[in-house]
Amino acid sequence: MTAVLPASYTVRPPSKEDAQALLELVSDYNTSVVGFADYTLEDAEDELTEPGFTAETDGWLVFDGDRLVGYGSVFGKGDHRQLDLDVVTADLAVETYLLECILRRSAEFAAAYGHSSVQLDGGNYQVDAARRDRFAGYGFEPGTTFHRMRIDHAGPVAVPEVPAGVTVRRGAPDESSQRAGHAVLNASFEGQFGFTPRSFEEWHAAQENFSAFDWSQLTLLELDGEVVAIRSCTSQFVGDEDCGYIGRLGVLEKARGKGLAKFLLRDQFALDAAAGRAGTILHVDTNNPTPALGVYLSVGMQPTLVMEVLRREVTAA
Repeated sequence: MTAVLPASYTVRPPSKEDAQALLELVSDYNTSVVGFADYTLEDAEDELTEPGFTAETDGWLVFDGDRLVGYGSVFGKGDHRQLDLDVVTADLAVETYLLECILRRSAEFAAAYGHSSVQLDGGNYQVDAARRDRFAGYGFEPGTTFHRMRIDHAGPVAVPEVPAGVTVRRGAPDESSQRAGHAVLNASFEGQFGFTPRSFEEWHAAQENFSAFDWSQLTLLELDGEVVAIRSCTSQFVGDEDCGYIGRLGVLEKARGKGLAKFLLRDQFALDAAAGRAGTILHVDTNNPTPALGVYLSVGMQPTLVMEVLRREVTAA
């Protein structure tokens, strides 16, 4: 595939000052597909300032005159064996151009990090079959699907009883608690689709940069003096859906089957309801090796939106 942009088009790296234009571009696309923006100005700013994202080499804005008509980026975590792409445009020539840029940069990442190849993942609303088919033409195949789960709160929600022997640690203001949470996160999500372990320093920097997060939103469960479960929440869905959001919920394998995940879910439902939120949202991989989807359904959550992940292997340059 070789894309040639119209002579009037220009390309440059993005910066935080482009967040409003990016918001408008993404919102227009999302609204055309799922009927609502599903994106906020804070989301755009966080994406453009993510620690580890080098805009000069890893991001592209395409303009027709002064009008933004396309955005593309590629981002890696940890050992960069798995990369995430973002492409938003209504112009098919621009889409091809951006994918060429991303594939080239992905091959460079593979070489720089000593991999023979890397996995490149891109999200797609399941209802956008045309985009899925186009990406298939670029060599992408279905990887997995994520369900956006939601439960609505019509009034107060009962506070659940803490499981026997469990200590609840709310908030992680100190480094010791943060390191304990990071360790449980890496261990509990090991082997799950698209998850890349990150060093504490890299993960901590990302959390600090995320405008919708603060350390009071991280909850740890301790059993026999050891931290065995984590719940990390954010306010990223408060502005557009008036909902709390559970970004990560993990339980160490040796502590599973004790009701810890259900407790953390119901506990967050009660907290969100007490704060006057309309509901609570989370995302779940339908191919999760743990029975997570069944757990979420069992506490009353229901799927509201399906996002699929399209994957392609990219050989090192």
